[in-house]
Amino acid sequence: MIFQRALRRELFSAASAVFTTLFTITVTFMLIRILRDAAGGKIASSDVLILIGFYSLDYFPILLILTGFISVLLVVTRAYQDSEMVVWFASGLSLTRWIRPILSIAIPLTLVAATLSLLVSPWANEQMQEVRNRYEKREDIAKVAPGKFQESRGGGRVSFVEEVSGDLSKVQNIFTSMINDGRSSVIVAKEGRVEIDEHGDRFLVMSQGRRYDGLPTEGDFQMMQFEKYAVLLSTQSSVEANNKSAKALPSKTLIEEPSPVRDGELLWRVSLPFMGLLLMLLAIPLGYVNPRVGRSANMIVALILVAVNLNILNMLQLSVVQGRMSFWQASWPMHLVVAVLITFFFMWRLKVNSSCHPMSVWGRIKCQIYRKTKQQCVDHDQMVGN
Repeated sequence: MIFQRALRRELFSAASAVFTTLFTITVTFMLIRILRDAAGGKIASSDVLILIGFYSLDYFPILLILTGFISVLLVVTRAYQDSEMVVWFASGLSLTRWIRPILSIAIPLTLVAATLSLLVSPWANEQMQEVRNRYEKREDIAKVAPGKFQESRGGGRVSFVEEVSGDLSKVQNIFTSMINDGRSSVIVAKEGRVEIDEHGDRFLVMSQGRRYDGLPTEGDFQMMQFEKYAVLLSTQSSVEANNKSAKALPSKTLIEEPSPVRDGELLWRVSLPFMGLLLMLLAIPLGYVNPRVGRSANMIVALILVAVNLNILNMLQLSVVQGRMSFWQASWPMHLVVAVLITFFFMWRLKVNSSCHPMSVWGRIKCQIYRKTKQQCVDHDQMVGN
């Protein structure tokens, strides 16, 4: 009981440090990518912090899996490094006695990872997609920063505004250059606002302005002055044609409405918690190090195994998406291989450790052989002396 409390306390301490480090690294990379998208006009600058929060929720399952695996590995490695495992084995205790206290922490962590993977992560992806779609649905003229020229997504219009109202629906002093059927048109207006007609189409309605069609040096050059002039920004079909990706769909929808793409996403969500639980058990025998040797090589091997595990899961997911494997065919091979590795490493470590202390079966056999050999030597010496 004392050992279990001390182990839990040490695991929580290691997990806190590992999670803080991994979360900081992840947020840093996400911030760089999101700021790059904001600078490129793909997202609004005001949505940067919101997207970072949603991205963090999406990455939480993987972060928890890595945290649990690395924490168990660090604690077991430190026990070997400080020769605590020597005392452990000399007391007649087996390496398998670590499984129960590790599971008491691994199972709750796995349940949290499952909740995040099946419920929270899809919701976070849905919110991220809504934020991005909301920005895409905004009119090109509303995306224009005051005092800067902005090209539309289709490349057929360049706009400039001097001032934008607070609700982004009204602009002042507009300049717009368009190309229609190879002919250029320039529109300047004092102000404009966005309006939606009964069909859901969006128009920029400009007032008190002029339109210039063609070039002044050409014979078909036209100039028109208007009180109101409407320019189509987007239609209802282009605004609403945003199908949710599989990552943004609830897990219930993936189960009730299967398809290769949705089955692949469901495989990823279901496999992550099982992978985390198995990796934490695998970390127990992998934590062995020689106290006289550094532990960096052991950590590198463990991280390579995690990377290979994730890559295999990605390959299985791709096979399901491409229709080469069904969900049930791809759901068990990787976990079976990891379970076999856990059994192999435990048996290997138990065999090695059993020969290291006299309380084990192999230790008692060695002691008996040693005592018989020593007694034979003593008898031989007595016979020679006589």
